[in-house]
Amino acid sequence: MSADRRSEVAAVLAGRARALAAGVAGVPLVEAAYRNLVLGPAGAPDRAVATAELVVRVAGYDAYPVVHQRRLALLRTGAGWQVEREEGAGGPPPLWDLGPVAAADGGHCLVLGLAGGPDPAELVEVADRAVPAVSEVWGKDWPGRLLLHLPATEEQFARLLEADPDGWTGMAAVTTAASGAPWHTPADRVLVNPEAYGGLSGFGRQVVVTHEAVHVATRADTRAWTPLWLSEGVADWTGYRGSGRTPKQIAPELARDVAVGRLPAELPADEDFTAGAVGIAQAYEQSWLACEVIARRFGPEGLVALYRAAGASDPGGEDREPWLDRLLRSELGLGLAEFTALWLAEVRRLTS
Repeated sequence: MSADRRSEVAAVLAGRARALAAGVAGVPLVEAAYRNLVLGPAGAPDRAVATAELVVRVAGYDAYPVVHQRRLALLRTGAGWQVEREEGAGGPPPLWDLGPVAAADGGHCLVLGLAGGPDPAELVEVADRAVPAVSEVWGKDWPGRLLLHLPATEEQFARLLEADPDGWTGMAAVTTAASGAPWHTPADRVLVNPEAYGGLSGFGRQVVVTHEAVHVATRADTRAWTPLWLSEGVADWTGYRGSGRTPKQIAPELARDVAVGRLPAELPADEDFTAGAVGIAQAYEQSWLACEVIARRFGPEGLVALYRAAGASDPGGEDREPWLDRLLRSELGLGLAEFTALWLAEVRRLTS
């Protein structure tokens, strides 16, 4: 394709980006642009294909552009080149690929809902309660706002995760990093599974959204080596904090296991949290109880300090157990074996 035609296509995409920024997709964008345009081999004189990166920033939420890989089919008409079709070329799709989007703004959040799904206004109320509850524990050194995506179906939820829908049945929400954003930026999206979330009580919905808000708030302190029992445990602990629920009410699956003599021998492993894994409910409940033990014995500030110390202490090539033992001794004054014994004693008390 000639340089002139390339310029024409680039101009068409620039206009398309301006329309996105003006709100044509229903999403409040402060930036939209196509970059790294690559034109395919010349075919028919009136047709062409191209790939490009669509970069966008949601107003008030994205410090860095979110990158979507796009594939475009172009058609030349009497009015010039036009985009005949645009689709994803790898990576999660933008929400508007799945249908019309309606935005609902709150004091601490923005909910982007797909047409035909649940009312985003209800989710706004839940998210607006979650943010102050999280800041009360974790401080205000985070943006203090949530960006939530509310698809209309579980299938759409899975598409936004690039996952098999069967593997996410029963998962009410998940927090993901925006495509192309640096790991340290607060460009997290909370994706809500409308079917699983819709089946929860009002209290359950609040716990779920507060849990996900903790993941957003603690992103800067979370690393690949942070044990999942700690990251999921602190999220659940914060979600249930002040609820007045008893341990048996918070950990019913674990309590049932204990009642029939099925007790864990060690803290949950990372693989126990894999979507669809057998015993995943127990893994979350065990993790909550481990963090409850820490918070009760050392205070919420002790739990927060441990979490932040874990993120700041790169184990390098060291095995997990010696590293965790040293971390617990440094922050709590007891080793892994002692802490595990304390935790198991609390697990056994679920029978009382």
